[in-house]
Amino acid sequence: MIRNKTIFTLTALAVIALLALAACGTPAAQPTAAPPTAAPAQSTMPPAQPTQAPAPTEAPAPSGGTFQIPEIEQGKYNVAFIYIGPHDDGGWTQAHDIGRQYVEKQMPDVHTAYVELVPEGTEAEQVIRSLARKGFNAIIATSFGYMDPMLAVAEEFPDTKFLHVSGYKSNGKNFGNMFGGMETIKYMAGMIAGARAKADNNPKLGYMATFPIPEEFRLGNAFALGVQKTCPECKIDVRWINTWHDPVKEKDAAASLFDGGAQVVMTGADTPANAEAAKERGKYAITYDYEGNCKLESCLTTMYWNWGPIYVNDIKQMKDGTWKAGSEYFDVKDGGLGLYGFMEGQTPQPGVPAEVIPQVKAVLADALAGKFDRFSVFSGPIKDNKGNEVIAAGQKFEQSDIDQFKPGAPGFEAKYGMYWWNENFVAELPKLSQ
Repeated sequence: MIRNKTIFTLTALAVIALLALAACGTPAAQPTAAPPTAAPAQSTMPPAQPTQAPAPTEAPAPSGGTFQIPEIEQGKYNVAFIYIGPHDDGGWTQAHDIGRQYVEKQMPDVHTAYVELVPEGTEAEQVIRSLARKGFNAIIATSFGYMDPMLAVAEEFPDTKFLHVSGYKSNGKNFGNMFGGMETIKYMAGMIAGARAKADNNPKLGYMATFPIPEEFRLGNAFALGVQKTCPECKIDVRWINTWHDPVKEKDAAASLFDGGAQVVMTGADTPANAEAAKERGKYAITYDYEGNCKLESCLTTMYWNWGPIYVNDIKQMKDGTWKAGSEYFDVKDGGLGLYGFMEGQTPQPGVPAEVIPQVKAVLADALAGKFDRFSVFSGPIKDNKGNEVIAAGQKFEQSDIDQFKPGAPGFEAKYGMYWWNENFVAELPKLSQ
């Protein structure tokens, strides 16, 4: 999900000092100051067109600016995670933290720790550098905006492994990126949403988009293509919320879409606030990121990440020296993605129309078998909502098109890119920052 997560700023009105926000290790420690309540801002800039020894005992522990850096455990392989949100946010970050816990259960010789609520930019670079100085063997950063800070620090610590989730840069040595094909899951969620709207004789749907970055366009368009499969007459409106995690703002945006006539609202943000707004209005929602956030009957499904097996595989390779710092992109067949109610042992939510269940299960079976993936989703013919041909019949997007706006990065050029809305959107394209 490119996951350009929000920047959390914490300003305390004490005499002239900033209150320290504690970093969490395992077990997680609580922050020494309350988490911020204001929704952080995130850059809307599109992507650029594409065993360390422990610190000497006599030296003071690196502080990472206003963050206390967790300790390593001697005799173990030490892995640090950096989170943009709170570890229990009910969405993106909680899914990563469950993955971290899975690593410790599966790999007793690995110690993990985390630092949460780390803003992107200079503070992230300070935290990453402090973790490397502390002696962590590997550092995993879980927000798009950590990409450039991590790349800078990786050059300073050639013996430390750096893995960035949701980016697209690599130095080919000790800094690589990793992400997954959530587009496939969003497509199936769109099938469900379209079928629900059609069954309710209401062809209006809504999409809560976070920031105007390629990720939000590709996931929104994947959802729209799925809607088109089961409800060709359906139309989708958009609300930009400019946050990944703000329950109040998310609920307000969902309410705006529902009150504007939407029967189903899909979110690109972290919390199940859209399902709460749906329940209040007798309508439906599709949540995101975390398997455990589709509890209300108003929730049709959630599109979730299963990071544990992916992290175990990468950390094993890091430990045995076979990990390659490049671009890793997993899909449904690799076990890192799920559609709630449709995976093994799960039951569809009560609001899912019976007639769409076998259709979704057929697509999911193909995805699990590797016969249907993100490139299948973005195969022609596709038209945008201005009547222009995005891609012709018989053609498919490349990874460079999925990841970027045109023209893409040098050597990773995008022929089609992701600055467009599928033909069933009624929204205008937002302006991009330069």
